[in-house]
Amino acid sequence: MAGDPDRVRRPADPAPADVEAGLFTLPNLITFGRLCAVPAAVWLMLHHRLDIAFIVFVGAGLSDAVDGWLARVRNARSRLGALLDPVADKALLVSVYVTLAAINVLPDWLAILVVFRDLLIVGGVMLLWVLGVPAHIKPLMISKANTAAQIALAALALLLAGFGLSAPGLLDAMVWLVAGTTFASGVAYVLQAARLTGEGGSRPR
Repeated sequence: MAGDPDRVRRPADPAPADVEAGLFTLPNLITFGRLCAVPAAVWLMLHHRLDIAFIVFVGAGLSDAVDGWLARVRNARSRLGALLDPVADKALLVSVYVTLAAINVLPDWLAILVVFRDLLIVGGVMLLWVLGVPAHIKPLMISKANTAAQIALAALALLLAGFGLSAPGLLDAMVWLVAGTTFASGVAYVLQAARLTGEGGSRPR
């Protein structure tokens, strides 16, 4: 606990400022590497090397778990990492969906829905900022389920197309699952933002 007096007296414990000062920490470097994997994955998919793109995508997913674990174990959390991690995740997912739609592996309407949902959330946060409302947008369970479904569908599509496998029933089911959770999470975030706007407007000035 941060208020534990024993921890205050032990000089070996690093100060929070020292943790924040670390720019080139190992977790941050791993996250940056995942961000650099985005153009590589897009290039591979455009050149129809979906087998290698699948390996890159899975490796990027594993790196997401590794950098978070390292940040906790090594007490190497930083503001840069907190910002860079979701940016790398979203950049990878959105790029994969748009590219898979462009090469006719996934439906184009699904890629549009995925991108629109993310733009809606970003636009909502910016609108709250303009209105002077604190944008305390909490992660929702439906959003976490949506992210997991998006990752699973992207990996499945790359696996099937990249290695010449066939599972049309499973792929169609995953497409509709992602569509449903994407739509539901977008609506949930809109309702959350509307509630925050209402609370902000009702506060005494």
